[in-house]
Amino acid sequence: MAVLHDAVWLNVSPALQEFNQPCLNFLSHSAYISQYRYYLSLDEPLSFNPPLIWLHNYLKNCDYPVHLIGHGISGLLGLLYARQHPEMVRSLTLISVGFYPSVDWQAHYYVQRQLLNCGQEKLLNQTVYNLFGFQCPPITKKLMGILKEDLISSLSPHSLYKRVSFSPGGVPVPLLVCRGEHDLVIDQNLWQGWERFFKPCDRLWQCPDSRYFCHYFYPQKVGETIVNFWDDLLGFSDYLCSEDALIYD
Repeated sequence: MAVLHDAVWLNVSPALQEFNQPCLNFLSHSAYISQYRYYLSLDEPLSFNPPLIWLHNYLKNCDYPVHLIGHGISGLLGLLYARQHPEMVRSLTLISVGFYPSVDWQAHYYVQRQLLNCGQEKLLNQTVYNLFGFQCPPITKKLMGILKEDLISSLSPHSLYKRVSFSPGGVPVPLLVCRGEHDLVIDQNLWQGWERFFKPCDRLWQCPDSRYFCHYFYPQKVGETIVNFWDDLLGFSDYLCSEDALIYD
């Protein structure tokens, strides 16, 4: 009989939450999975402290450590939390998060906007192609609207005037890092850079023929990889994933 795991999917980008749903639906067959959502109000300062505190209060209601999953900037929140409270986390799965973990689509967008010196609409159109591949005009317009909303409402700390960085490093919990093969935001170097911090139980996985939202377009492939990672941990010796094996920069 298959084991049902307990997992929490993190979401601090409400405009992007529909892209999580296909993978959430797949994982629901193998896990008791819930969502932690954090909505940033317009007059609230950008800080990871409040969502980290709320996440800790949320997870204190769990009877034992859970598997955390996060895409993009939501994955950064999971990384920061797992460093602070490893006793609460069974494993951490990062999707489209590089070893410089604050690099997300917004950081990439703002860098391109400065380099190319072009307006928002033109660059958002190009960004849709970079993130999703070719789409018909109506879909492109819809996706541009979603990205524009995410620039306003997500916890991403970047702006046209400043990009924020967090130090690279690992976590004292089992780690799975997933990337789309043709992701232009998290390139091969950002993805493979994780290996310098890896413990024996940690894994890298690349989703073929996919981009930044690989979990949306290939939910079964991504979901199966996550579940297989969880299953493997059941038989993995705890001492191989101990904090003593962790390498910090």
